[in-house]
Amino acid sequence: MRGEIPDKTPFTIYECMIPPCAVERELRNAGLCVVERRVGVVATHTPNVRHRSRNFTRDGAGHVEHVTETPLGELTSVERPAGFTSWHIEHMFKGPEDYKRLLFIIGDRRYETRYENHVRAQERWGGDAILRAGIGLTPLHEIMVHWMGLEMFAIEWDERRDEIEKLCNAMAAKHSELYPLIARSPAGHANYGGNEVPEVMGLERLRKFVIPLWNEAAAVFHEHGKQIGSHLDGNNRLWAKDVAESGLDYVEAFTPSPDTDMTLSDALAAWPGKFLWINFPSSVHLRSIEEIERTTRELIEAARPGNRFIMGITEDIPEDRWQGNLQAISRAVNE
Repeated sequence: MRGEIPDKTPFTIYECMIPPCAVERELRNAGLCVVERRVGVVATHTPNVRHRSRNFTRDGAGHVEHVTETPLGELTSVERPAGFTSWHIEHMFKGPEDYKRLLFIIGDRRYETRYENHVRAQERWGGDAILRAGIGLTPLHEIMVHWMGLEMFAIEWDERRDEIEKLCNAMAAKHSELYPLIARSPAGHANYGGNEVPEVMGLERLRKFVIPLWNEAAAVFHEHGKQIGSHLDGNNRLWAKDVAESGLDYVEAFTPSPDTDMTLSDALAAWPGKFLWINFPSSVHLRSIEEIERTTRELIEAARPGNRFIMGITEDIPEDRWQGNLQAISRAVNE
């Protein structure tokens, strides 16, 4: 991450994707580094908002209902857990009357530093993990995907765009309070947003609602010698030039072709001032062990001299394949 050339390609995986077992221990002994994202350096409180949840079963599957109580009324949502992620079954935004409740929630957020948690966790992990801080999703993404859902968002964007922009502005103002708190923390780097899909976000909205926030946060982070990146794991060709000109230091979870519209070589050429912390292309996990090893070697070769490249696993692998696949990647990395 400092731009130096390592003795071998770094190989990392999210903490939620590798269960403790003999193979996990073997992989870590061979150099696999865990990316720990659960230890935050800032805690968020909403003193005037209450949350409660209940579990229930529908159509044989477990669901969780979340109820958010505000002085202006309740918001409810339902999700279905699915491994390390979850599906939104019912979004909290139901109609125009909910704008005032969401604005209240945003305004009620209070932040408190938790630097000691990070220090203790890093001491506990030692050299086996790197701890990542996070600012959270960018405001428009949170509204679009988590609060409204795409169909409702499309309607509201057409009919009440000014109300959505009020939410974005309020949330951006709150995020600006977070930037210095995280930048002054012991964390060396943090992600800001991601999962942006050009077919949904579009270039115009990215330029207006996302990139200015990346740049504002990056300016604060760089003052404190910290790095900032974003989880851009989809198609990126549409806004490659804009990402290149942004203040981001790295692109995390970049997933090269054949899964997206850019190869690793394309991305390294398009973003000369940034390093790529990639996601090994998910579709390749379904191929033979020989092809997985060959793809690993090809990626390492494309990334030469290696000072801007980290091999990562940021998506789940089929349960019956993860051990052999990760061993194959590890072998190729260490060769």
